[in-house]
Amino acid sequence: MIEVVLRAVRVDVGTSTPLLLLEEVGGERVLPIFIGAPEAAAIAYALQGVKSPRPMSHDLLGQVISALGAQVFSVEITELVDNTFFANLRLVRSGDEIVVSSRPSDAVALALRVGSPILVSDDLMATEGKVMQLAYDEDDEEYVELDTPSEADLVAQLREFLDQVRPEDFGT
Repeated sequence: MIEVVLRAVRVDVGTSTPLLLLEEVGGERVLPIFIGAPEAAAIAYALQGVKSPRPMSHDLLGQVISALGAQVFSVEITELVDNTFFANLRLVRSGDEIVVSSRPSDAVALALRVGSPILVSDDLMATEGKVMQLAYDEDDEEYVELDTPSEADLVAQLREFLDQVRPEDFGT
């Protein structure tokens, strides 16, 4: 398994669909995963540190896991079948491991809230990971993708997306 970090939540220009970009730690490959609008909003709220007066679904799940005496050891994006990504939550309770199937977007949203590592299978990263061209940005003192929008542009895109999310998008 390869540890990844959430590099960005973007909106794909061509499809107007939210997209997760999971970058391997210490590498150049990024795994892009299309997700739904409610999940993108939940992830964006976690990234921004937005606290709701009552627990949102992913906060609630983390609290339930903790109340049951378990912890999220890791989340793993495991495979792609018929254009659908699959993931697992790896929980530990009293030394026993519990594996729970999950959508990647829910797994990432939970991982961000509880601080657990996000992992991608070696095979999946080898087949679906994209190599990104990076350049050093002296102003920000970090490596950034060439020919991509600035961080300010990405924040503006995310704000625009959040402004368009409606309560109906969170339907049952």
